[in-house]
Order: sequence, then C-alpha cells, then structure tokens
Amino acid sequence: MRTEARLFTGVAAFFALAAAGYGWWSAEPAGTAALTVAFLMASLIAFFLRVQHRRRGPRAQDRGDAEVHEAAGPLEFFPPHSPWPVAIALGALVLALGVVHGLWLALIGFGILAMAVSGLVFQYAGRGTQRSDAPVPERAPGDDSGSASTTSTRSP
Repeated sequence: MRTEARLFTGVAAFFALAAAGYGWWSAEPAGTAALTVAFLMASLIAFFLRVQHRRRGPRAQDRGDAEVHEAAGPLEFFPPHSPWPVAIALGALVLALGVVHGLWLALIGFGILAMAVSGLVFQYAGRGTQRSDAPVPERAPGDDSGSASTTSTRSP
C-alpha cells in the first residue's frame, strides 16, 4: 500500500497547489472550496493507506523482487449481501427531499440515514467471535467435516 499512499499524496499535493493558485488568481470562492475539498479527500485516502501500510507491513506488490505467487492467498472478508446500501440510498433521498420540502421531512431522512449507516458499519462487528456459553457441536471420530481446511469463514 506504500505505492498507493505515495500516489494519493501526490494527488493531494496537486490539489493543494491548484487550490492555492486558483484562489490567489481568481478570487472565486466556489472553485477554491471545491479544490480544497478534493485536496482533503485525497489526503484522507493517503493517510488511510499509510496507516494500513504501517499496521500490516509491506505487501508483495510493494517489493520489486516479489514473485507473482507471493500475492496469492486468502482475501479479506467481503459481505455477500446487505440491505443497508438500499436503506442508505432511501435515507439520502428523503433527506434531499426534506431540504426542498421542509425541515420535518429532512429530520425524518436524517434519522433513516443515521440508522442505515450505523447498520452498515456494525453489520459484521461481532464476526469471528464466538460466545463462550454457546454449545460446541460434538463430532464423531473420523468426521473431518468441521476441520479448518473445509470450514468456511463466510457469513450466512
């Protein structure tokens, strides 16, 4: 992720210089604000990638002497399906309509949006942890159906 962090740092530097130059010569606040927001978004992504590089260390893609097979292996968890993106879209729609039609509708839309975003964020928060009081199923001798090589880590 080091290469990606450097790439987004360069993009952020470009937008910072563009925002400063545009603000200096044009004195137009809307374009300056848009370029400043673009700088902040690129900076956020660059910061995230740098933190991930420090936490996880270099990947095979970050090394020049790496072989292709070194990048193979299990990927991270990807949720198979989720109702929350549709709920977020509905909340954003109601919030946008509330901006046009009235505060009462905007508050309802904000409530829907807040519930949907928290649902999406915490949907798999307990994934990978088991309760200590949960019963452990017993297996017959020779039954290797629950071995680590065949157990799926995907959510239902």
